[in-house]
Amino acid sequence: MDTSKNVFAAKLLAIKAIKLQPNEPFTWASGWKSPFYCDNRKALSYPELRNYVKTELVHNVLKHFPETEVVAGVATGAIAQGALVADELNLPFVYVRSKAKDHGMGNLIEGVFPLYSKVVVIEDLISTGGSSLKAVEAIRQAGGTVVGMVASYTYGFPVAQKAFEDAKVTLVTLTDYEHVVEQAVETGYIAKEDIDLLHEWRKDPANWKK
Repeated sequence: MDTSKNVFAAKLLAIKAIKLQPNEPFTWASGWKSPFYCDNRKALSYPELRNYVKTELVHNVLKHFPETEVVAGVATGAIAQGALVADELNLPFVYVRSKAKDHGMGNLIEGVFPLYSKVVVIEDLISTGGSSLKAVEAIRQAGGTVVGMVASYTYGFPVAQKAFEDAKVTLVTLTDYEHVVEQAVETGYIAKEDIDLLHEWRKDPANWKK
């Protein structure tokens, strides 16, 4: 296991940005039932953790996508993180809306970047990957070259992995499902017998029922 991913998983669990309730599932906006809920935006309320996230995102951009010329955040969850990264790297920042505005200029992308710029996308959470990859497509259509994506967390659903492969987008994350579950068991947040249930859910979250 990746130590840095364990560290970040522990930090998210500590502030309850990630909640695990195997016996009392949440209902996502999609209607899916889930024993798992993640809200990385809570990290913004803790200055020390906010700085940690910024530093780790920047480190991964420099390590994996050193050619980056523009930073793009995905609205709304990753706007703040993306802006922090762009500021630290002293690079232009834009953000991509979930849909174009229905007034004014009707912008889908807020901000500007030169044609053919090498863009790294910052995301807070990857579930199915749908909204994240819509942002990628918007940047490509606007003339940008997406060099990759750095996200705080991914559930690692097979459907998302395939979607990123099909879209030819390299995804790097600060932590993921495996490290969160490992850390949750280690700290007694969940019992070892809950692991099988969590694994069953992740195999087919759209059809999972408790």
